[in-house]
Amino acid sequence: MKADEIRNLLHERPFRPFFVYVSDGGRLLVKHEDYVAMAPSGREMLVYRHDKPDDYQIVDLFSVTRLQVAAPGSGKKARK
Repeated sequence: MKADEIRNLLHERPFRPFFVYVSDGGRLLVKHEDYVAMAPSGREMLVYRHDKPDDYQIVDLFSVTRLQVAAPGSGKKARK
């Protein structure tokens, strides 16, 4: 179920950033569909960080507790 939900969010047009909440209380921002790779099995996904493109996290989809579309402007750095 979660894999299908994530794929649906990734293929929405226009794309809307979303948060992936995991069972340890953390959350990951998926800011762009190019920053995610889903395993063909649908068991895991790899999420690249938007602020550090060479850094990524592997997420077991069984640990995903919920998905939430981000409010406009989420994840943007404050302007000085």
